[in-house]
Amino acid sequence: MNKFPVMSAEEAANFIRHDDHIGFSGFTAAGCPKSVSVALAKKAEAEHAKGNPFKVGMFTGASTGDSIDGVLARAHAVKFRTPYQSNVDLRNAINGQEAPYFDMHLSHLAQMLRYGFLGKVDVGVIEAADITADGEIIPTCGVGIAPTVCRLADKVIIELNRKHPKEIRGMHDIYEPADPPHRRAIPVYAPSDRAGTPYIKIDPKKIVAVVETDLENEGGKFAPVDETTAKIGNNVADFLVSEMKTGRIPASFLPVQSGVGNIANAVLGAMGENKNIPVFEIYTEVIQDAVISLMKSGRVKFASGCSFTVSNPMMDEIYSQLPFFKDKLLLRPQEISNNPEVIRRLGLITINTALEADIFGNINSTHVVGTKMMNGVGGSGDFTRNAYLSIFTTPSVAKGTAISAIVPMVSHLDHNEHSVSILITEQGIADLRGKSPVQRAHAIIENCVHPEYKQLLADYLKLGNGHTPHHLKASFAFHRIFNETKDMHQVNWDKYR
Repeated sequence: MNKFPVMSAEEAANFIRHDDHIGFSGFTAAGCPKSVSVALAKKAEAEHAKGNPFKVGMFTGASTGDSIDGVLARAHAVKFRTPYQSNVDLRNAINGQEAPYFDMHLSHLAQMLRYGFLGKVDVGVIEAADITADGEIIPTCGVGIAPTVCRLADKVIIELNRKHPKEIRGMHDIYEPADPPHRRAIPVYAPSDRAGTPYIKIDPKKIVAVVETDLENEGGKFAPVDETTAKIGNNVADFLVSEMKTGRIPASFLPVQSGVGNIANAVLGAMGENKNIPVFEIYTEVIQDAVISLMKSGRVKFASGCSFTVSNPMMDEIYSQLPFFKDKLLLRPQEISNNPEVIRRLGLITINTALEADIFGNINSTHVVGTKMMNGVGGSGDFTRNAYLSIFTTPSVAKGTAISAIVPMVSHLDHNEHSVSILITEQGIADLRGKSPVQRAHAIIENCVHPEYKQLLADYLKLGNGHTPHHLKASFAFHRIFNETKDMHQVNWDKYR
């Protein structure tokens, strides 16, 4: 490492110019740089104060910590952003049309960068636990698009974060597919298989700066399991047990993918507690606290993902017990963790969260009332479309019961009815396989809808006709009445009869 220039974050930020496109390492707040981006935001503010333009394009693995998305959004320094975010200030800039944002499937980004579809990568900013003189980078706790950024960027800045031990080497599997027409099969046949190297290889001449840090991840804690999320988790576990009893899931079980958030943690916890589910493996994008807890209790035997999206105390626990975890955890680039070929081959049970669903089984994962971006589609599409069994979960209501999460027609479509097998709320389970649109609607209304909305949605179903009996004038009545009254109960179908 001695051959690389060590400097401050402010000095390193001077390598980044207005209009540059930056690729950041990490996936969620895990593995994201936290120093150079803060200095870059200050540089942007100083340039703006002089009357000069200063904005940068931003490629990331997924969401980041406030030290990337937050500071750059508040500095009005975002030229564009992709592919996923969860920061409130950036979200406000996106919905205010100040920060152009294009949402995309996470597995697509690295290859689209290599194909040249999104412009060049001028600078890469990569968090590392270690770097060797010949250019072997050991990522920290999240990989994301880092290998592709290191390959494509003209200049690379390394944030060498001593919070992450060098001994993490060996917990990564870095593999980039060749581009067509030279692409070969990805040799991953089980979650524990390795296809690549334990490091990112880079031309040492690209590294223009090393910034030494000692900063914790910026991820927050998940809310504790409550009555609603506990019921959803138990419903998922009970459903999987019933599928095993019928023989539709092998007795040895199948690898599981679970999204990020409180519901996902509750679902995994319920699966771990249900002793009718055998010890299982994880093949996913985010490895959360629940996975680590299940691993310690012997209920999860291996977990492959793109990041350790865990609380800081759990991250410390992993590092303090590396000999135990090192042969049970593996981090990959997101185009491998979310790769359709591998997902289909392994036969994943995929469990993701819906923002809203409609009575015919379509899912909105991204937009509030159809217009305001929440976070993004993330990896849910990568997994859902290619799953052995695709499950979506959601609480049936929100804001008390003023919002029904099940509506006549989703206000934004991310996953269509053809990709969704099972819908589960705290109310129950709707199996949508092999059903016509009307049959799916009856199953969802009967099993998943909150009692206060069952009759309203049953009555809506009678308004239309055809194979998928929508009433086009009434299909967004739930959303319109909520915008007017803040209560979906106020819908009156009489005007549409």
